[in-house]
Amino acid sequence: MKIIKPIILFTITLSSALLILLLFPNNPSSSSSSVSMSMSRSFILWLHGLGDSGPANEPIKTLFTSPEFRTTKWSFPSAPNAPVTCNYGSVMPSWFDIQEIPVTADSPKDESSLLKAVRNVHATIDKEIAAGINPNNIFICGFSQGGALTLASVLLYPKTLGGGAVFSGWVPFNSSNIEQITPEAKRTPILWSHGLADRTVLFEAGQAGPPFLEKIGVGCEFKAYPGLGHSISNEELRYLESWIKARFQSSS
Repeated sequence: MKIIKPIILFTITLSSALLILLLFPNNPSSSSSSVSMSMSRSFILWLHGLGDSGPANEPIKTLFTSPEFRTTKWSFPSAPNAPVTCNYGSVMPSWFDIQEIPVTADSPKDESSLLKAVRNVHATIDKEIAAGINPNNIFICGFSQGGALTLASVLLYPKTLGGGAVFSGWVPFNSSNIEQITPEAKRTPILWSHGLADRTVLFEAGQAGPPFLEKIGVGCEFKAYPGLGHSISNEELRYLESWIKARFQSSS
């Protein structure tokens, strides 16, 4: 199997979805494009997929036009360049190593590089909390590899956050890490979205998430999208907007 095709797909399919958002925005508001840290009452961290970049994903925020997002601070970091096993050691933006593509429910996991990435996400969260953001107004979202990192980051963070949104992701660690999940972390709600036609991270890999979470006492809303491949649709993002908005808490 030639592995380079799935790697390209990680970037191209998501970028196509973002292009649609740029061409057909839903009454975008310029007030949400840049908000100083001192004015922010909420924080959304978006983690991209393998081989992608943070700036390429920034158009996502143009869809979030509700007034509640005017004081939201967005962050779209880029993963460091690293060799990736599933692409024969080629160096590309990657949060952690991936052993094989397509990713299945039983794919091997590289927990060492994953936990290093989780620590970096936690440092970002800690910085925003220190700046005055209510942890309940902090949301971590991610696509594909970024979705897997999102799940690990919210589950292993010691405090309750506003929520974690996983798009086309998978459970990236083994059961040995379950004992590290605090009672507070188990109260962080999870939104999990996955396309039924995904051939890069198989639907079975996403479908294995909710039972895993239920077993450890974590609430998860799982949404399956017929016909959707390894990409994000406008429908998914519009639902994410309403899902996050419903969980915003007053700063008072």
